[in-house]
Amino acid sequence: MPFEVSEEYIIAAESGLGVRLPDSYRELMQKANGGECNVASDLWSLSPILDKSNRKRLARTCNDIVRETKAMSSWVGWPSGAICIAQNGTGDALIFLTEETVCPSTIYLWNHETGNTKIVAQDFSLLKRT
Repeated sequence: MPFEVSEEYIIAAESGLGVRLPDSYRELMQKANGGECNVASDLWSLSPILDKSNRKRLARTCNDIVRETKAMSSWVGWPSGAICIAQNGTGDALIFLTEETVCPSTIYLWNHETGNTKIVAQDFSLLKRT
């Protein structure tokens, strides 16, 4: 079950990523940090924002957006500047594609087998969260 997360941890994640995350993403993750969503007939685990407020939240958010993005960046075909916001357990990822320090709200599906990306939502708020 996702918990709320405070603004300070979102700012820390943005610092680690080097971009300001889209407002809709920030607002919705603040209310429910992590969880799952349905996209393209798959169930995706959302990468949470690391929350160090207590041991329970730290344990539940240790696979955070900064850590997952850094791990995925070593994969062959990973797009430059991509931020991993969710994974489906088969190697594919839902990503934001950044433009320098700007992070547009468009969400892409990155296919790990082909390296191709395709738009799946124009904004994080349009994802069906479960």
